[in-house]
Amino acid sequence: MEVLMLFAVFFALLFAGIPIAFALGISSAAYLFFAGIPLTIVPQRMFAGMDSFVLLCIPGFILAGNLMNVGNITEHIVRFSNAVVGHIRGGLGLANVGGSMIFGGISGTAVADAASVGSVMIPGMSKAGYDKPFAAAVTAASSTIGPIIPPSVPMIIVGSLSGISVGRMFMAGVVPGILLALGMMITVYVLAVKRGYPKEKRATLKEILIEGKSAFWALLMTFIILYGIIGGFFTPTEASIVACIYAMVVGMFVYKGLNWRNLPKLFVDAALTSAALMMLVGLANLFGWILTSERIPQMIADGILGISENPLMVILILNLILLFVGTFMETIAALIILFLALLGVATGVGVDPVHFGIMAVLNLMIGLTTPPVGICLFVVAGIGEIRMSEVARAIIPFLLCNLAVLLLVMYIPAISLWLPNLVMGPAG
Repeated sequence: MEVLMLFAVFFALLFAGIPIAFALGISSAAYLFFAGIPLTIVPQRMFAGMDSFVLLCIPGFILAGNLMNVGNITEHIVRFSNAVVGHIRGGLGLANVGGSMIFGGISGTAVADAASVGSVMIPGMSKAGYDKPFAAAVTAASSTIGPIIPPSVPMIIVGSLSGISVGRMFMAGVVPGILLALGMMITVYVLAVKRGYPKEKRATLKEILIEGKSAFWALLMTFIILYGIIGGFFTPTEASIVACIYAMVVGMFVYKGLNWRNLPKLFVDAALTSAALMMLVGLANLFGWILTSERIPQMIADGILGISENPLMVILILNLILLFVGTFMETIAALIILFLALLGVATGVGVDPVHFGIMAVLNLMIGLTTPPVGICLFVVAGIGEIRMSEVARAIIPFLLCNLAVLLLVMYIPAISLWLPNLVMGPAG
């Protein structure tokens, strides 16, 4: 009875528009009260969920993304991308995807990508003659590349929950991220040709080299983070601090868009965002503990295996569950509540844990751009000053493209596992 009430309260609050952290906390507190469990368990489980060294890197990567945005690093990335592909039909859309691919490889979050790249590209594309819904849809869809191309906050959460190597997860995301980018670029080009969108003047080799030199410091940041983690020079947490220091130095002394007066506000913004995220982590852990104590994960596993024990069918069911959950639940909460339970089912039918981790993150990222709740859709609709329904219609071709990439990742494990096995050796 208490479990039914837990879910009833949770979904009622969720569909009433209450933030997911509060929905998790209130529904969990109601369950504990009616089950007669002392509420002292609330702080215990919250702190148990947040007590992970690897989670310390989340504030660092959030701050690094803020520093990049204010320090004009995002603008240089977009300009370089435009110099390379701007002369192709729909070139600004292609540059949008390329800019998101590079920026996301530093910030590690889709929402930060959508907000920062979108603030530059949506007005720019609209002014150049692109439809605003199309510009917003490209921005939202390409923002999902960020948490797939390393570093990635959701992958860090996966590592902290399961003990899977964060470095191996990062490497496993590279090829799927590139496939996502290529798929979206093809979609942009096809739509641009069909609708007659403009193309920019072809940049000369000299102009490309100038923009490449200007963007070099931004591109180097991704290499430093990845090489440092994979090479064993520093942990993901240390990498986040290196990213902050690097972004601060480059923003201040190279691109000169950042100054000392900006820093207090950026620090406060990063602290507030991190605090909200960690609160979500803590409350999701409490909710997950209740589900575990009620054996809900075991029931889910038994239910899935009761339908079929065929690995191909089980993988399909797991992905459908994650896709559905991703359409209405925040990524971090979904991972904390569901990942371990679904991981047990996946490994039980022979799926590699790293492969499943990439599938889970990719599913939930696609959910960020799937109506009706897709957070990234709200972000770009706000930037473009257009209705949510317009963005939802415009993003359909990109959703189909992303789902096609997801199918490849689901059923061709080498797409995820080839690079980590090559660089770091086989797991185990």
